[in-house]
Amino acid sequence: MRAPFKLALVAAALFALAEVFASMVMPAYSLRLPLAVNGARGVHGAVLFNLGAFILPGICLLLAQQAMYRVLAPAGWVARMGMTLAQLSALAFALQGVFRLDLQELDGPAGRLHISMWMLWWISFLPAMLLLTASAKRGKGFAGLCLGAGLLVPLLALLVPTGIWVGLPQRFAFLLWFCWWLLAARTLTDTSTSAPGSSSPAGR
Repeated sequence: MRAPFKLALVAAALFALAEVFASMVMPAYSLRLPLAVNGARGVHGAVLFNLGAFILPGICLLLAQQAMYRVLAPAGWVARMGMTLAQLSALAFALQGVFRLDLQELDGPAGRLHISMWMLWWISFLPAMLLLTASAKRGKGFAGLCLGAGLLVPLLALLVPTGIWVGLPQRFAFLLWFCWWLLAARTLTDTSTSAPGSSSPAGR
């Protein structure tokens, strides 16, 4: 069952390609600016950027989560809640591309919706990782991965960005988030494939 890892890989690749697209097409592109500025209303190429950076990767991860949830379901309700919150994080990530910033009115309805989705993205990810750390029962490596990602993503997204270098730490937060999905999908699918009873009847 490699589908979750492949979906996570596609999501990360789309995100990276969207960043390359923005750097080539958008005259005002800068690593100093928040990523969402590239998808703001009125920006040339914003619709394509939002599709590649937020919407399509989020959908891929929502699909990957379904298979990952089934693998962790036997670990108990705490693990299931953790994966549900991870799903909420992926949904909020995708919706950042739906609710675009309006640079002319950052405090307007569009800006508030986008910021709400950005906050929900990392706020739901932190308890998801803490719950999975405590309950996933996939070894110390997986627990350490969840704990590290759960602490570092909010730190990079919220606390580190200061002054003119707001965009760079936020991009590291997004990249770390994608890394968790990739490594978690790989770990869980490997565990599922190697679990007793997972071989095909022909191989028994």
